Amino acid sequence: MSDDNQIVIPQPFIALFIEPGRTRPGESRAAIAARYELCEDMAQMLTEAASLKLHELGITEDLVLERIHRGLLIEGSVVSPAEAGWVVCRLAELQGWPVPDWAVPDGNSRAG
Repeated sequence: MSDDNQIVIPQPFIALFIEPGRTRPGESRAAIAARYELCEDMAQMLTEAASLKLHELGITEDLVLERIHRGLLIEGSVVSPAEAGWVVCRLAELQGWPVPDWAVPDGNSRAG
């Protein structure tokens, strides 16, 4: 079994690739797995920066997440807007911070 087959991709991430009215993702499992790995790595990498910003700037956790989200949405970003929202939700989970309502697609509060 290849490593790709061993990656557990959370359903909320897979849902980013299911178009409204459809029941299956529009991308292959391999493509979704690659995007998941990128987004998970990004969320993991941002944990230290998020903590530093929280303490350096003396702002709320929600504002830290909002600023990071805006940064992920800039032109030329390696993530889609939907993936940016997922990264922010996952980052909040990793930090033990509340997941902001504005970042949750379709009321699903778990980035997982």
